[in-house]
Amino acid sequence: MTEKKSNCSFCGLPREEVKILIAGVTGHICENCAKQANQIVAEEFSASPPENNVQKKLELKFPIEIKEKLDEYVIGQEEAKKVLSVAVYNHYKRLNSDTSDDVEIEKSNVVLVGRTGTGKTLLAKTIAKLLKVPFCIADATVLTQAGYVGEDVESVLSRLLQVADYDVEAAERGIVFIDEIDKIARKDDNPSITRDVSGEGVQQALLKLLEGSEVNVPPQGGRKHPEQKMIQVNTKGILFVCGGAFDGIEKLIAQRVNRQTIGFSTSDQMNIDNDSLLQYINATDIKNFGLIPELVGRFPVLSYLDPLDPNALKRILTEPKNSLVKQYEKIFKIDGIKLSFEQKALDFMVTKAIEYKLGARGLRSICEAVLTDAMFELPSTKVKTLKVTEAYAKGKFNKSKMSKLKVA
Repeated sequence: MTEKKSNCSFCGLPREEVKILIAGVTGHICENCAKQANQIVAEEFSASPPENNVQKKLELKFPIEIKEKLDEYVIGQEEAKKVLSVAVYNHYKRLNSDTSDDVEIEKSNVVLVGRTGTGKTLLAKTIAKLLKVPFCIADATVLTQAGYVGEDVESVLSRLLQVADYDVEAAERGIVFIDEIDKIARKDDNPSITRDVSGEGVQQALLKLLEGSEVNVPPQGGRKHPEQKMIQVNTKGILFVCGGAFDGIEKLIAQRVNRQTIGFSTSDQMNIDNDSLLQYINATDIKNFGLIPELVGRFPVLSYLDPLDPNALKRILTEPKNSLVKQYEKIFKIDGIKLSFEQKALDFMVTKAIEYKLGARGLRSICEAVLTDAMFELPSTKVKTLKVTEAYAKGKFNKSKMSKLKVA
């Protein structure tokens, strides 16, 4: 009887073959069985009650708080930041809202229109840092209609699932930013007679995602295969934000807003600012650009980003938490070199960025052209300071390949 009591009640090993044998009321357990039991309990608790996760209320961030955080990284673009902050806040409220009554809050998908380098993608990336819900950025240029070479539209949701660690409940309350939405515009204003597999075909395939439906998503993204196990995702609670340059849309806006009435002009005629025509954009313009009416109708919120003026570009160089000047100062500081810029040197770089019409992205290219020689030579020398003057910036830029490019 004594020997039986000295055995592990689970694996049966005797006391002599184990390090620890814990006694209970009617049995014993060894250290190996205790470890396994602990692992089983941990796995059960980690996989359990998705219901509890869904019922848990999300912590609300007010629109003003979201915008204040955006202000730290994005210069200007007050209208776009305000619209995006409200859209994200309303998305949180939808997820937290009581569904017991008959009033169901519809989601407000957003389109952001702005020239290249004005901050569309930066806004999305900054929003991603603030959110307590899964967030992913997808690119519309790689999407094709189902059955053709490229990625199916469901791959957008595959990225969201990956960000959510394949927690379907979490992914179904996430936010998706689709960049370059203007690249899937149809090529002319007439419905296509032949297949437009990377344009109108993609727009039609996106409709079910944007509206809200049960979608079968391949877990690893890419192509669908008949034998592949699919994950079913309901897109009803997913907020979609799209961004695009819509190059040339200003002409369509100008045609619409500059139409003169026959005869005498009315006294209340709108004063049109030709330098910032995007502020007059509406759904008709993006439809005329090449997005199908069904897709436009699923984006009730439309906003714009202003073209960047010299003052905004200079602030972008120096003010944000992640500004270019701070980035390059850190790069040189790692090698023990103190980098500084004269104001006139910054003015020169801003002037060149405006000449090439590359927006904020152009500033990075110009900084690289000015500082490449210094980054190549100085780490191996004993130089500890570098002050970039206007003459230094002009000299290095004029020697670079970028200076040979034609001004836009």
